[in-house]
Amino acid sequence: MAREIRSIGVVGLGTMGAGIAEVFASHGFDVVGVDANDAAVERGRGHVEGSTARALSRGKITEDDRAALLGRIRFSTELADLADRDLVVEAVPESLDLKRGIFEQLDAIVGPEAILATNTSSLSVTDIAVATKRPAQVVGMHFFNPAPVLKFVEVVRTVVSAPDVVDDVKAVAESLDKLPVVVEDKAGFIANALLFGYLNHAVSMFETRYASREDIDAAMKLGCGLPMGPLQLLDLIGLDTAYEILDTMYKQGRDRLHAPSPILKQLVTAGLRGRKSGRGFYSYEAPNSPVVVPDALTPAAQEDGAAPVRAISTVGVVGTGTMATGIVEVFAKAGFDVTYVARGDDKVARVRTNLERSLDKGVARGKLSQDDRDAALARVTGTTSLDDLADRDLVVEAVVEDLGVKTVLFSALDDILKPGAILATTTSSLPVVDLAAVTKRPQDVVGLHFFNPAPIMKLVEVVSTVATSDDVVTTSVELCKRLGKHPVTCGDRAGFIVNALLFPYLNDAVRMLEANYATADDIDTAMKTGCGYPMGPFELLDVVGLDVSLAIQRTLYLEFREPGFAPAPRLEHLVTAGYLGRKTGRGFRTYE
Repeated sequence: MAREIRSIGVVGLGTMGAGIAEVFASHGFDVVGVDANDAAVERGRGHVEGSTARALSRGKITEDDRAALLGRIRFSTELADLADRDLVVEAVPESLDLKRGIFEQLDAIVGPEAILATNTSSLSVTDIAVATKRPAQVVGMHFFNPAPVLKFVEVVRTVVSAPDVVDDVKAVAESLDKLPVVVEDKAGFIANALLFGYLNHAVSMFETRYASREDIDAAMKLGCGLPMGPLQLLDLIGLDTAYEILDTMYKQGRDRLHAPSPILKQLVTAGLRGRKSGRGFYSYEAPNSPVVVPDALTPAAQEDGAAPVRAISTVGVVGTGTMATGIVEVFAKAGFDVTYVARGDDKVARVRTNLERSLDKGVARGKLSQDDRDAALARVTGTTSLDDLADRDLVVEAVVEDLGVKTVLFSALDDILKPGAILATTTSSLPVVDLAAVTKRPQDVVGLHFFNPAPIMKLVEVVSTVATSDDVVTTSVELCKRLGKHPVTCGDRAGFIVNALLFPYLNDAVRMLEANYATADDIDTAMKTGCGYPMGPFELLDVVGLDVSLAIQRTLYLEFREPGFAPAPRLEHLVTAGYLGRKTGRGFRTYE
């Protein structure tokens, strides 16, 4: 028979603990919140009052609701005041010794049937549970920040957690209108195990000066639809907290990808802990302020003496697929004279038809006037001859992702294009330098990685090789801005920014599934509701195509030789079986 849980204790009234207390009180539970001293208690009370005041101002709750909620929370500095609680949730800082000490005290205070839960995000729940004489009644109850808003809760069972205790805590989480998922006691659980490997990789990318902090963050927000960039998110979490989580995960799993990047330790040691200290990867107006202010790393406006910008007015596009057609549309709508090349008159006509259809949709949706639609089409010419690109200032290659095909094309274009013309590739994973090497103009070759669908997605990765001239990079950046895009710059290595950060995370999710740690549904739920991702990893893999995902992951592995980047066997097996995702009707899920 399920326990009746109505009285709640919360130990630790920082941002997370106060949010947990608010969640319980808002759903009718009687709550006692405890912290170490009067000052900490008052800060916790302030968190709850401020949060509920914001909810009131936004029309989420009424004045009566707020008064009732606040009336259901009592504050204290004494753990003894939790003696009559049915469930106590601990939310103190991520220190094993601190948590064990609190659990040992709580064990002697609360009733024999009471459940003790820890909100730890990375520490072993088992290590905490054994500090008590009731390890069967100890679980993890990992809320996500901000607790009043985010729906996901990880309920963590240890090898000794009683099944009825786990069921009761899951039922309590559901009564809070949360989406609980039950997981085993493994470092990082679901969300953090996937999230922090990705965050750590982004830190390494910044630390090696592969890309700027602004470009890394913009790339993941605009390229993947994430609510925050990785470095912004780390500043919000707190670099000290992030370091401790990564260090704990590494010590438990010995996965080198979880070994904290050295710069994290350096920043923490220097007191640069993120928003809460006023400075982390970014600088802030004041401690705890979300307002970013310029600092020494903020990109400066183009100065005198910077590389000149080449004049671009005529553009060529080679290719007939969705991406090529989208790129033609983007340039034509921005006022450029565009010639596209297709293999055969039928494909020339098909591109024209698809272009007209897309522009007509823009008119129907009020995104484009009829005159602008007609003008864009008038700027576009189709041909079957590469020779018709001889007068172009810029040619963009958007053919199949095959290095052999692309190198033959680049060699041919090199003989055709006028001196000073820029030759760009839209490759998402192949080495741009391999294409530059087959030309006599490697200084004029650059990567312009548009994202699909090109007319909608704002991001373009501008990829320079060791041979690309500075003025070609500058010209490409300014060209993207003229197209209404957001350019980010990076060097020529596998995956560039977005895919280099995205696909190892997706691969980690497949490994988690392989290990039977959680289901695909639970993992997708964790990342969507716990981290605010627009799609779960398995939803995304099925959309991208498992064959495409495998090819990119293999490229990353061959480039970096990082064991953790080796494609997950489950991914390889599904591709071998022909289960490629939505396009074949079956991938990680089956489609009608």
